[in-house]
Amino acid sequence: MGTRDEILDAAAEVLRTQGFARATTKSIAHVAGYSEAALYKHFADKAAILLAVMHERMPELPGSLKELLGNPGSGTVRGNLTQLARTAIDFYVEGFPILVSLFSSRELLAAHRLRLQELNAGPHKAQEGLIRYLRAEQKLGRVRRTADAGAAAALLFGACFQRGFEVNFAGITPSGEEHDKYAAALVKTLYESLQPTKPDGGRPGPPSTRAQ
Repeated sequence: MGTRDEILDAAAEVLRTQGFARATTKSIAHVAGYSEAALYKHFADKAAILLAVMHERMPELPGSLKELLGNPGSGTVRGNLTQLARTAIDFYVEGFPILVSLFSSRELLAAHRLRLQELNAGPHKAQEGLIRYLRAEQKLGRVRRTADAGAAAALLFGACFQRGFEVNFAGITPSGEEHDKYAAALVKTLYESLQPTKPDGGRPGPPSTRAQ
């Protein structure tokens, strides 16, 4: 790992624990084990460090989404959505302090927005991808055809974002099992509105078992 990578790792840690306003190049340099001068060899200022952290050290959400969207018809819809929700919870819980830092400066937010436009990326991409997935599952008959895919996607990501906000606001560290239960309960409720109906208008029940 090179100097730049070590600086970014240190910056990500400082930003998560102290926030952008209190983070200084001095504190980042101290955690990284370098002088402030070393930081300026790689970054113009603190804002440049934050932007680099945003693009290179944020937890991965798109990767899991691409896996999900690439396989409509595989697994179960409920299972796929639960996996996505769990990944999104990690994304928002870990990334919330850094995401909030963007709003400390209009210039910083504008620079980040411009960079995302150049990369054809942004927070809307995940939601758009989930909408495409749900519509593909509708065509396969695995999601109710009258379900609103856009609303479902907004509800899932919105709830995961809220989880990230609550955890960081309360200053708590839920276990992985607690996050698992949250994701499962969230999707269980959401799936009730997505589950296909039987011809008689009822919900399909579990498969019956017959004695051999």
